[in-house]
Amino acid sequence: MFNPSRLTLARLRLGLTRPKLANASGVSLRSITDYENAVREPSDESLAKLAAALRVPLAFLDRDDIDPVPVRAASFRKLSKATVARRNAVLASAALTMEFFAEVEEHFQLPQPSIPTFDKCSPEQAADLVRHQWNLGERPVSNMLHLLESKGVRIASLNHDYSDIDAFCFYRDSIPYVFLNTGKSAERQRFDAAHELGHLVLHSDVDMEINTSKDREAQANAFASSFLMPSSAVLNQSMAGAGVERILAARSFWKVSAMAMTHRLNELHLLSDWQYRSTCITLSERGYRRSEPGGIVPETSQLLRKVLYGAGARLRVRDLAAELDVEPAEVREYVRHLVPLSA
Repeated sequence: MFNPSRLTLARLRLGLTRPKLANASGVSLRSITDYENAVREPSDESLAKLAAALRVPLAFLDRDDIDPVPVRAASFRKLSKATVARRNAVLASAALTMEFFAEVEEHFQLPQPSIPTFDKCSPEQAADLVRHQWNLGERPVSNMLHLLESKGVRIASLNHDYSDIDAFCFYRDSIPYVFLNTGKSAERQRFDAAHELGHLVLHSDVDMEINTSKDREAQANAFASSFLMPSSAVLNQSMAGAGVERILAARSFWKVSAMAMTHRLNELHLLSDWQYRSTCITLSERGYRRSEPGGIVPETSQLLRKVLYGAGARLRVRDLAAELDVEPAEVREYVRHLVPLSA
């Protein structure tokens, strides 16, 4: 049977308003409004037009309800700057990605979530406690994605059409989900992953209201900086007054961006404010503000690689798409740059 909520979900994930869907499908605005509000059901002809415009098989519109991801549950990095349409689009895609992981879990035993909560601690204290609990010592985190996946975090890619949204996370049924913009540099992705971990550790029971987002973002940034570049280890590296070349060597060691490394040194009073500003100008002139010349190779998903390319049992993209009643291209968006694109 036709499910009105599925029509709404399919529309929102493409960032379409009802009028835009009416123009794209040739179905009247009034009819679409009636369909979504369950006032009446579409004819077979209208249903086919809507499915074609929304790039979903007809069966998608017959599936059961799926609980949407509330805005207040997600830790958007730039919630106040994202348009309602773009925000709703990534949340709708996130809801579908949860179905993807539920399907994966039908075939594979995924790691159980084990993210600690330190909501009463400062970000720096929380970062140190997580490192200690996970036996990371003071060495660089070798791979942020593998680490989070081993702790039960489900990681997926953001739709690249929404490049202005960096990353976000949320819990659903005690399972943490992190969505990353995989079009960024490897260093930025690592920081984003650590930033979202900060939200999971510090803000798991907090509604993500717009009026408090600035403080939460600052706390998650402080957590990420401390988690990726622990203060005691950085202080032991004799970085006081470090020049650009020394900073570039350090960013390679810690696998962070040159700008993040410079900010951390200033934060730890190893660079004066004047030295910090001067270094940032030099790095910007050399292209380090928008990219990361000579940076590391982007991290990929170990979990998804095993699911899609495992030597034994594995799931093919087209089979997952068939189970979810979506096109294979949709599934590829969930894993884009997290596994080879040929998946």
